[in-house]
Amino acid sequence: MVKKILIVRTSSLGDLVHMLPAISDIARHVPGARIDWIVEEGFAEIPAWHPAVNEVIPVAHRRWRKHWWSPQVRAERAALRKNLDARRYDIVLDMQALMKSVWLVRQTHGTRHGLDRKSAREPLASFFYDVKHTVNFWQPAVTRQRELAAAAFGYTYQGPPDFGLESITNGVEIEPYAVIMPSASRDDKLWPETAWQKVFARLHEHNLDLKLLSGNPTETERARKLVDGNARAQVLPRMSLTNVAGVLAGARIMVGLDSGLTHLSAGLGRPTIGLYKASTPVRTPLEGPAYTASLGERGSEPSAETVLSAIDQALDFDDSAHAELTGGEAPD
Repeated sequence: MVKKILIVRTSSLGDLVHMLPAISDIARHVPGARIDWIVEEGFAEIPAWHPAVNEVIPVAHRRWRKHWWSPQVRAERAALRKNLDARRYDIVLDMQALMKSVWLVRQTHGTRHGLDRKSAREPLASFFYDVKHTVNFWQPAVTRQRELAAAAFGYTYQGPPDFGLESITNGVEIEPYAVIMPSASRDDKLWPETAWQKVFARLHEHNLDLKLLSGNPTETERARKLVDGNARAQVLPRMSLTNVAGVLAGARIMVGLDSGLTHLSAGLGRPTIGLYKASTPVRTPLEGPAYTASLGERGSEPSAETVLSAIDQALDFDDSAHAELTGGEAPD
């Protein structure tokens, strides 16, 4: 029997990546699961990557809140309400537990599951669920999401997280370049230019070119200044998330600040080093099937020497894994 499921998790990029293993678990443990997912329109590509997601339902809360009562936004909100009102689900699972996600949950039809008030970041949200679950707050985000899904559907998950990103990684050849993410959503996450230059030099010693990511004009300008005069570095233009994911999937390694794209790299199975300075890796460590290192802590950035050591370890680990899989020599 088909079990109709609605997942409510609208943002942000990194949080959506952390959700993907829970979707794999549901698909594995719930026979006939038909999973729809409500997500912010700018991130709609992410759930669409997962083969177990049936339909992506976009919302535009980030855009709407700027002009909430304008005629266009009121019409779009009414269309969403009509869309959700026409659907019937067995389980509606709010995996965000915020009042903005509850606003969506209240427009759905189905048994509503979510976190209890001791587990939710916004405890008030728990009052709007039919079934409430306890999930320990201080543990990795991927684990929290897997535990919440398991509690909602009554199974016990096992094994490492499966991000379900084969649609991105299948057929991709690894090429001799490193992806760099030197920007983040907040300036207090930024890492010193002198430290980045040491990282670039070490990656060049490993015979890797550099591809730098940026998301807006300010980030693009920062990236260009970092590699000014470096003939082996390229600042990539702004691309769709799917195209960025393709670039990440083909990289030998990624080094980036604590950002959604850094977490995506880890989920894609590429050796990934994350630099934490204004956030803690206790709750959002990098997770994935390849080498990952989550370096630094809130108020204590990692040293360049620590990052250089991690780069060497990551590339040595990746070379060894490649040789073991192919039965041959490691790549140059």
